[in-house]
Amino acid sequence: MALPRDPNETSYLLPPDSKDWEGQSAPDFVYGQKDLVVEGVQWPRKAPCDLDTLPLSRFDSALCSAWRQRMELGLFRYCLGELQTQTLPGAVGFVAQLNVERGVQRRQPQHIKSMSQAFDPEQFNFNKIRPGEVLFRLHREPDLPNALQQEDILVVINVSPLEWGHVLLVPEPARGLPQRLLPSALQAGVEAVLLSLHPGFRVGFNSLGGLASVNHLHLHGYYLGHRLPVEGAPSEPLDPRGHLHLIRALPAPGFLFYISGPGPDLEAFISRVCWATDYLTDHEIAHNLFVTRGAPPGNTLPSSVLTGVRVILWARKSSFGMKEGEAFNVALCELAGHLPVKTPQDFSSLTEAAAVALIQESLLPPAQAEEVQAALVALMSLEKQ
Repeated sequence: MALPRDPNETSYLLPPDSKDWEGQSAPDFVYGQKDLVVEGVQWPRKAPCDLDTLPLSRFDSALCSAWRQRMELGLFRYCLGELQTQTLPGAVGFVAQLNVERGVQRRQPQHIKSMSQAFDPEQFNFNKIRPGEVLFRLHREPDLPNALQQEDILVVINVSPLEWGHVLLVPEPARGLPQRLLPSALQAGVEAVLLSLHPGFRVGFNSLGGLASVNHLHLHGYYLGHRLPVEGAPSEPLDPRGHLHLIRALPAPGFLFYISGPGPDLEAFISRVCWATDYLTDHEIAHNLFVTRGAPPGNTLPSSVLTGVRVILWARKSSFGMKEGEAFNVALCELAGHLPVKTPQDFSSLTEAAAVALIQESLLPPAQAEEVQAALVALMSLEKQ
């Protein structure tokens, strides 16, 4: 249930008259150390869970109330109802959801030819969205230690939502940044996960070639009331200091970075992840990244308490443009085990084996994957003690 409303709290709702939306600046959502929740967030015994069954943080209340209003005002491409959902039988625990409207009505991806492609102001970008699509601007208080240079992070509705509360985190859109992950953007994504009391609020990033559909820097954030395999998948350390780990389990091998919470180590943690994504981008290797509350590295179990934040990074084959005729496209959420399926026929017939096969088609060949792993391990060794 929602927290009682403070009469002095900023409103993130649009005024009743749409004429008043033009020229209205986005309200600030100001947060500090006290808002970042590290302990006590876990899945209830009875899963799945939705936003009506869990306490909400101030961030959750702001995002969900503003998002719901925009849905009621018709600012999305379709009205998102309750999605038909199933956990596929098998060891992986895939969460499949039927989302026909997204498959049909989402904006066509831009024509991307290279991961180093420059931002093109003539193409669709987040400077062209309607004023009502912006929910608020994330603003960090100076009490957060070792903060990277703060950028304006606009929280914007995704007009073709995957799930409830699907938003985009867009750093300083006027700068025209291409879709290449920056430390300040990743830090905002990690802190957004910590701002939520919901265990299923996740953030992710698709590179160019990794099914990013817009070449303008943005991350995705959304709620999913189901556990995913990557939250507690076992891992093994790849470097002596334990900064980089490898998840070998299905649905796809991935590199794991873990931090127990905000503090003096956060800046170095963010830097390590971005060294890895910079390497991949510079070598034209597509990638997807997923930020979720999860268990520490090691021999964990799906029922482990969500003690910190996991960032999982997958290097993959480049794929420019959507593939037609497949049950789902492989990007950040699919690699994590969440499968938005396009048609009722595929939803009813999809099996774990078929899902794994489709995901593994997108992965790098074994020899190239080993080269990438060796390069990232070497990068971690260059960090000063």
